[in-house]
Amino acid sequence: MSGKRSLVVQFLGLLGFLALTAAAAGIGSWATIPNIDSWYAQVRKPSWTPPNWVFGPAWTTLYLLMSVAAWRVWRRVDADPEARKNALGCWLFQLLLNAAWSWLFFGMHDTGLAFVELISMWLVILATLVAFVRIDRVAAVLMAPYLLWVTYAGSLNGAIFWLNR
Repeated sequence: MSGKRSLVVQFLGLLGFLALTAAAAGIGSWATIPNIDSWYAQVRKPSWTPPNWVFGPAWTTLYLLMSVAAWRVWRRVDADPEARKNALGCWLFQLLLNAAWSWLFFGMHDTGLAFVELISMWLVILATLVAFVRIDRVAAVLMAPYLLWVTYAGSLNGAIFWLNR
């Protein structure tokens, strides 16, 4: 393909990244949804906790941005292959941590362990953003809202842990 991916391959690549994030969202939702109206409704939360309806649109938007960011890095065949491999490896790792957090927090009701895992996820998201900026600045910008949201989510998770210890 002489240094470029065909439009069909690019489209299929985008669909692949969308599918990966949808899978992570589905795995997380499997633990989350059954616990929203039961366990989570009973947990003490700080006054600055958003209403439950905010989380769906926020995460949908973030998953779309994350998918497009990874796709942009993947399609940069002109970039250093090792840098692309490492950047996409970081992206995949943060996605796995993202799905795992839901199981720790909602599935196991372990807000403390979820908070520790979220700190790890935050660090991996930051590493992903830094790796992305070296390959595609737009991809890094697309990851920034996710890092900000996880910063907020981390403070919320930490407050819930503190209030319910």
